[in-house]
Amino acid sequence: MAIGVFADLVGDEDDLPSPAVEAVSALSRPLYWMFEMGQAALNPYRALADAGRLYYRNPVNPLAHTDFGKSVAAACELFERSTRRYGKPDWGIDHTVVGATRVPVQIKSVWERPFCNLLHFERAFEHPPRRPQPRLLIVAPMSGHYATLLRGTVKTMLPNHDVYVTDWVDAKLVPLTEGRFDLDDYIDYLISIFHKLGGGVHVMAVCQPAVPVLAAVARMEAEGDPHVPASMILMGGPIDTRESPTAVNDIAIDRGLDWFARNVIASVPWPHPGVMRQVYPGFLQLHGFVSMNLERHLQAHSDMFRHLVKGDGDSAEKHREFYDEYLSVMDLTAEYYLQTLKTVFVDHALPKGQMTHRGLPVDPSKIRNVALLTIEGENDDISGVGQTRAAHKLCPNIPEEKRVHYLQPAVGHYGVFNGSRFRADIAPRISDFILSNNWPRKGHNASGS
Repeated sequence: MAIGVFADLVGDEDDLPSPAVEAVSALSRPLYWMFEMGQAALNPYRALADAGRLYYRNPVNPLAHTDFGKSVAAACELFERSTRRYGKPDWGIDHTVVGATRVPVQIKSVWERPFCNLLHFERAFEHPPRRPQPRLLIVAPMSGHYATLLRGTVKTMLPNHDVYVTDWVDAKLVPLTEGRFDLDDYIDYLISIFHKLGGGVHVMAVCQPAVPVLAAVARMEAEGDPHVPASMILMGGPIDTRESPTAVNDIAIDRGLDWFARNVIASVPWPHPGVMRQVYPGFLQLHGFVSMNLERHLQAHSDMFRHLVKGDGDSAEKHREFYDEYLSVMDLTAEYYLQTLKTVFVDHALPKGQMTHRGLPVDPSKIRNVALLTIEGENDDISGVGQTRAAHKLCPNIPEEKRVHYLQPAVGHYGVFNGSRFRADIAPRISDFILSNNWPRKGHNASGS
């Protein structure tokens, strides 16, 4: 997952290291503009490749039934797919199954800010379910991929929960007039969402949001806020990256904030609505994602070529579905990326007791009323084993009966929140934990209606 955030790019630059200030002020940096020019230059070639694919797959064309024709069509498709820009994927969720009943689902935006929309997966029951349906807020990672990366998570939790999801907005689509967005703003958004949903909601933070969710709850508890959630589930999150540091953690320490400010921050080009906003571009993040497992991705595309030539449509479609999601990336604001990088991965501010929000201390020991479940994957190469469990040390005043830690064997980072083991082993534990710590919002019943 991407890591990050920068200090105020449009405000006070005195807090930044001098090389970072120089990098931020270099609005003429051509990196992003060159990428856009490259995309524009490839447009006619993509159109030609797509036409070639259609020509050599047309059953009327005799060559479509030859190995030559199938190979050309496969090569054309791979070229077009490898060079295109992937937009935000659809959720593709229009129903769920509760018990043995198919229930329609309608996705509604119930809270909106410039950088985030809160989506409600509203289920249209004909008859209220007998089993309690606790309200569950899933905080998606703001780390490069869209919230739809959690499609499988949402589908798994929908039958037994009233689900809300934070749908983060691509920074290049937000005009500069909407202002900045950093880690403090992220925490403000979460507190505002908790207020919108009212007390008693359960919050699930997947990876990166574990830190801001814990910080938001700590600040709310310190102020006696009645809208605190009933429980928080932190999954594969970097609470203390000093525990079992991974390659991602080592890179952040070795290169430091200045290197990232100089090398990965760029200004959004015209004609995007966020023109001139400083961002960590999605295409750079994608380069990082792919380079971490380059051989695997090359092999996957080689297999895709063979599947297309052999006419193995099912395998080819699985490849398309995966990469349609994987290659869809969004820009992050530079201030958010670099501030998170500094706070979480370089300074380890939260476990050291040095993290602040709007100048006020973030003290997890103030948390007393919110149950805590932490979940880790045995083979997680992004958030190492022990990094999420560290939350329990930071929250000593949560009663023992309201805290649980679970280590899932034989899964990596993605398997913590998606896949067969998540559905079979992790999700049932989450549901049981939520039910055992469920209390209804004032004026609402336990079913969440």
